[in-house]
Amino acid sequence: MKRKDEDRLSNLSPFEVKNILLELADSKHDRHLINAGRGNPNWVATVPREAFFKLGEFALHEAQRGFQKYDNFGGVAQIKGISQRFQDYFKDKKEFNGVKLLLEAVEYCQKELGIESDSLIDEWVDGILGDNYPVPDRMLKESEKIVRQYLMQEMNTEKRPLNDTFDIFAVEGGTAAMVYIFNSLKSNRLLNSGDTIAIAAPIFTPYIEMPGFEDYNLKTVEIVADEMTGWQIPDAELEKLKDPKIKAFFLVNPTNPPSVKLDDRTLNKIVEITKERPDLILLTDDVYGTFTDNFTSLAIMAPKNTILVYSFSKYFGATGWRLGAIAIAKDNIFDRLISKHNAETKKLLNKRYEGISLHPEEVTFINRMVADSRAVALNHTAGLSTPQQMQMVLFSLFSLSSFGKQYKIEAKEIVRERYAAVIEDSPVVPLVPLDNPHGAFYYIEIDVLRIAIKMYGEKFGKWLVDTHNPLDFVIRYAEEKKVIAMPGGGFDAPEWSFRLSLANNFKSEYREIHTYGMEILKEYYQEFKEQ
Repeated sequence: MKRKDEDRLSNLSPFEVKNILLELADSKHDRHLINAGRGNPNWVATVPREAFFKLGEFALHEAQRGFQKYDNFGGVAQIKGISQRFQDYFKDKKEFNGVKLLLEAVEYCQKELGIESDSLIDEWVDGILGDNYPVPDRMLKESEKIVRQYLMQEMNTEKRPLNDTFDIFAVEGGTAAMVYIFNSLKSNRLLNSGDTIAIAAPIFTPYIEMPGFEDYNLKTVEIVADEMTGWQIPDAELEKLKDPKIKAFFLVNPTNPPSVKLDDRTLNKIVEITKERPDLILLTDDVYGTFTDNFTSLAIMAPKNTILVYSFSKYFGATGWRLGAIAIAKDNIFDRLISKHNAETKKLLNKRYEGISLHPEEVTFINRMVADSRAVALNHTAGLSTPQQMQMVLFSLFSLSSFGKQYKIEAKEIVRERYAAVIEDSPVVPLVPLDNPHGAFYYIEIDVLRIAIKMYGEKFGKWLVDTHNPLDFVIRYAEEKKVIAMPGGGFDAPEWSFRLSLANNFKSEYREIHTYGMEILKEYYQEFKEQ
């Protein structure tokens, strides 16, 4: 590809560049394609899926009990005695791990969450059949309790016990969560056109791109992690958050692409700043937290200020399910900030929500978000589909069950083995070694220029920058080696870096990626010597 074409690609999102790289790679047929672009896992959590299908079989059995006149129709399940029928139905099917999970889950919900078994199983049957609108629309009653328990376990309340209770909004994946949050912050005048927000960089590209759209027209300040300290954020960068012009701070933790969680020093520093600036809005996207050791969410450390986004997609290999959750503490600054609006703004907002409540001024921010997700007027049809909620519940109960501990050990082991395959025989010491206590190891960010200088010297590094576009490396990966990597610059990582997902290929393929990368660097060096 010519330099001018590479320059034009620099304006695209890395996810769009990835599509062009796939086209380039498809033009070669003599190699097996290795796609380490998007972070779609090549594994699936089997037990909670088996539980889903077994529960579906029971639900159909229940439906057929109440509508026997017609062959192809079923009826609504009857709640009375449903838990006993559930036990009877599965008593001879306990050889299936999915059934073991269902039975263990019912007992767990009774003992640990105080959920009455008939109510629980009636919600499961009705939910998996999908014969009703979601009621409550934010999330089904018992399902919210279960998913809240899962989130509190994974966000580490043991480290910091909570007095706050969180409301949960079940959504169509983490991406839908982002859209709903941005829209509701704008609609409720918590962020207005021309306001300034801070973004922790590097970061998932849409957090960089969305604020500048005319829909929001927000100014951004980057809070930049230091590559040389293992991608932690220096205090000097965090001090920027003390500027009263900054209304909100958005971050992904663990980071994407460096795949490192914030250390305690950083979390505590942010908490200190919220004490000085109690109206500072925090948004933390914690999808990769389950891959780290002893993860603690900012939502646990500063619950009143924080909107928590979590996606079930990566940990459970469920990107196609589109499952996510937004969590906000009942005691939060968002409701307080709305109550402090001037009379004119309150009047406008009351007009917006008067169709869903006799007291629109009392509608909480998270419930406004539910309404906003369906343009308010369609609030009566809001909510994540109930079968999706059932799979989300079973993923949660799987992690809360006896299966969960071993699954977490093995999920972390999978990505760490692949990480080791990439860094083995590396000419430079990795910035995030395998013994780094903050690593999630779901991605690896590789700084090509740093490696090039280490291998061949400063003069070669300068030549590389002067004569080639930073995208040239990932383009050669695709054209010559049939390897897809994401350009790091699109995540506001170093321009000459690229991101590999460690989720969607096997260990041997990551060894190939490493080998091919060294070959490309040698090709550059040959060009340098010839010139």
